[in-house]
This record gives sequence, structure tokens and C-alpha cells, in this order.
Amino acid sequence: MSKKRALESFFTPASQKKARSDRAPSDSTALTPVCQHTTDHPTSTHSTYPHPVPHLPPHIQAALSEIPASEGRQINDQPDLDLLYFQPFIPSGIENELFRFLRKELFFYRVKYKIKRGGFETDISTPRYTTVFGVDQTSKFEPSASTLVDTKSSKPVPPDRYDCTPRPLPQCLDALRCITEVFTNSEYNFCLVNYYASGSDSISYHSDDERFLGAMPSIASFSLGAKRDFCMKHKPVPPGNDAKDNISDKPLKLPLGSGDMVLMRGTTQANWLHSIPKRSGKGTQEGRINITFRKALVKGGTENYYRYNVGDGGVWRWDEGTKEMKERKNGS
Repeated sequence: MSKKRALESFFTPASQKKARSDRAPSDSTALTPVCQHTTDHPTSTHSTYPHPVPHLPPHIQAALSEIPASEGRQINDQPDLDLLYFQPFIPSGIENELFRFLRKELFFYRVKYKIKRGGFETDISTPRYTTVFGVDQTSKFEPSASTLVDTKSSKPVPPDRYDCTPRPLPQCLDALRCITEVFTNSEYNFCLVNYYASGSDSISYHSDDERFLGAMPSIASFSLGAKRDFCMKHKPVPPGNDAKDNISDKPLKLPLGSGDMVLMRGTTQANWLHSIPKRSGKGTQEGRINITFRKALVKGGTENYYRYNVGDGGVWRWDEGTKEMKERKNGS
């Protein structure tokens, strides 16, 4: 099946579609019934959503058929590094409108949590706004997206399976997930969204190498809004390892613009760290959204993502009047 044919199927009205037998539905495509464009239900709703999330405006949905807007550039000139860098992936002309739409319509959290370091408990405040959607491959949402069922038995998931409450992707994110799967030859069942309100918001060096993602995870990372540097460096290499001589001491820096996408794959997560450092100067007060698609294999991934991207605090939503995020206590 060609990529062009797959894309055309996303943008064909449901009433004109024919049953397809060339591709069995994956666990990730079963997350929500929103991979096709429809005007019958203009919002995505779920019991876990603090408010309905509108579907993509028709003109943005249609423009996504032009994805990707450029050829991906391979970056694999250092040991254990395997990247595909699109500048951009989302077509120019809609990327900033998509940014403003998502910032306005999604709900976010300012997560606080505790960690233990050296025997002492420390309070951590996440220096950005976060939100998350999806569930690991042991479970899936039924087509109506109202009930979570076991992937193998198709029976409702026991209420004690998760300490958190998983929720499906809204259409505005699931449409992008569907297309991303085509061009990365990967499947994704989770979507994490970060909002960096200014250059003061950041994320420190880390790797997405958790065991629940598998040995060589594929992670597609989108940037919308303000340009920010995406910095990468190799993890420390033991003395005597021949690879050390081929690793640059200078971090790799990718200037991510609005609409760009970096696909991290292969052994990258196992051997490299990445970060979005703080930034000062021109444009630092402009916001940025980062969207990442990934696939969690077991329930530990679901627990982890909701713990560190939702937490127990209030819901935050963009206020067009004040041009800032405002907290809605208890999701009110």
C-alpha cells in the first residue's frame, strides 16, 4: 500500500469509504474512532476530559494531506545515533494556526511530584505545562471510546488495573498520529503534549529509555510555535570503549522551528540524552508546543505517563483575553 493511498483514505469522507482488507486495525488505531475526517461530531468528548475538545477545523485537516512538507534528513553520523529530521513536517501556512488551535483547545496540568535523592524526599515542580492521552497495548478503547477493554479478551478492564484513569486521543491529535504512523513505519498508542510558555520553561537532559517502551523505541517529536533548541549528547561511555573516540564532545543542537519534526529511533534512546534548555533573548516570551507520539507496551507505561503529566493539581487552559494559561480549580 503506498503512502499516498493511505493519506487519501484519511481525508475521504466516511460515507464514501469502502471496507479495506489490506490492513488489519492495529491496537493504536483502536484508541479512538477519529482517524477519518467527519463533520457529524465536531468535538471529542470523554468522561475524563474536563471539557470537549473540538475537531480540527476543516481547512487544517485538509492541509494535513500535504504532509510531510519536506524530505526527512537522516542524522546518523555519530555512534548509536539514528534521527530523521524534517524541516518542516507540517506545511507552512498552517503550522502556527495549528499551534494556536491546540494551545486554546487542549487542557494542561502543572505537575508537582516527589522524588527521593540520597535518602531525602524532594518536591519537584514541572517547568512546563503537560497533558497526555492514550493507553498501553494491553488495553484499548472500544470504537465508541467510552469503555476501556482488555486487548486480548475484549472484555472491560477491571477497575483496579490502573491507579490512573486512561483517556483516548481527541481527534485533533489522533489525526496527526494516524499520518505520522504512515511516514515513520511505526505504531503509537500514546501522545504527550508539553507547552513551554516562555524561554524560562524547559526540560533537562534525559532519555526516553524506560523498559515499558521496549528496546529500540520510535518516538516522533513535533514542534509548534516559538523556535527552541533541541540539544542532544551521548551518554557517558566507559573508558576503553572504542566508540568514545568517535563521539563529539560538543552537543548536537537542532534549531526546531514551528512545524518541524524529529524522529528518534533505533538505539538513540538507549545511548543519547536530549533536552530543551532555557532560552533568553528575542522571541523568548513566545509559547511553544511539543507533541510526541510513542508506544507503551505494558501498564507500567500508562501509570508513569499519567503520574508525571497529569498529577493531582487543577486543570489549566489558555485564556485568549489575558494571553496566558489560567488554572481552573477542580476542572471547573
